[in-house]
Amino acid sequence: MITVVKNGRLNPDVRLWTGIAAISVGLLTFAEFLVQALLVGARPALDDDRALTEFMTRTANQTLFTILIDTFLMAALIVFISGFRQLITHTRPDLQWVANIMYGAGLLFIAVTLVGDAMEGGTALDTMGLDPDASSLRALTVGHTLMFGSIGCTLNALVAASAAYLTIASEALPKWTGYIAYAVAGLNLLSVPTMFGGTAPDSFFAAGGAATAMLATFPWLVWVVCVGFVAIRDRRRLEHLSPELREQVGAEEEADAGAGAR
Repeated sequence: MITVVKNGRLNPDVRLWTGIAAISVGLLTFAEFLVQALLVGARPALDDDRALTEFMTRTANQTLFTILIDTFLMAALIVFISGFRQLITHTRPDLQWVANIMYGAGLLFIAVTLVGDAMEGGTALDTMGLDPDASSLRALTVGHTLMFGSIGCTLNALVAASAAYLTIASEALPKWTGYIAYAVAGLNLLSVPTMFGGTAPDSFFAAGGAATAMLATFPWLVWVVCVGFVAIRDRRRLEHLSPELREQVGAEEEADAGAGAR
C-alpha cells in the first residue's frame, strides 16, 4: 500500500495512518470512559425530577468535556474507516461495493453518535445559566440513550460484519482480525434488544446500559485496536519495494538532481 513520490519517500502510508487512527480511537475511548466513570458517575432515575436536575447541573462541565473527547474520537474514526476501505480496495478492487457498505455504515454510525452527543450536550447547556426543565432533560436523555445503544449497535454490527467479510476475502489484513470482526458483529446484534430493557440506571440490560458497553462497545474497540496494531506492524517501507520500483525511485531522484543542477 505505497505511493512513491518524486523525492523517493512513501506517501501516503495508508497502513500507518490507519493504525494511528485506530490507536487514537482506543486512547480517546479510554479517556472518555475515565471521565464518565470518575467525574460524571451514574445518573439517578429519570422519574426523580429533583435528583435528575441536580445531577445534570453538577456534571454539566464534565458532560461537555466528554462530548469534546467523543468529537475527536469520531474524527479519528473517519480516518480509520477511510484507511480500512483503501486497504481493501487496493488489494481487491472488485470488493469495492462491500467496502462502500462498510464505509457508509461507519459514516452513518458517526453521524448518529454526533447527534446523540448534541442531545446529551443539550442536557448540560440546559442547566447553565438557565432554569433546568426536568421533562426536557428526561426527553433528551432517553433519545441519546437509544442512539448510543441499540441504534449504534445495529450500525456497528453492519460495519463489523462487512469488514470481516472484506478482511477474509481480500487477505489485506490477517484473517484472525476478520474472525474477531464477525464475533463483534454478533455481539452487537445481541445488544440490540436492550432497547426494551427500560432506563433504570442500576439495570444491567437497560437501554444503553452496562450490557451494551460490555457486549458491544468493548469488543468493537478491541477489534479496531487490533486492526490498528496490525496495520502499523505490516506497513511497507522503501527498502521493501521490489527492485523495479526501487530502480524507478532512483531514476526519479537522478532526474530531479539533474534538473536542479541545470
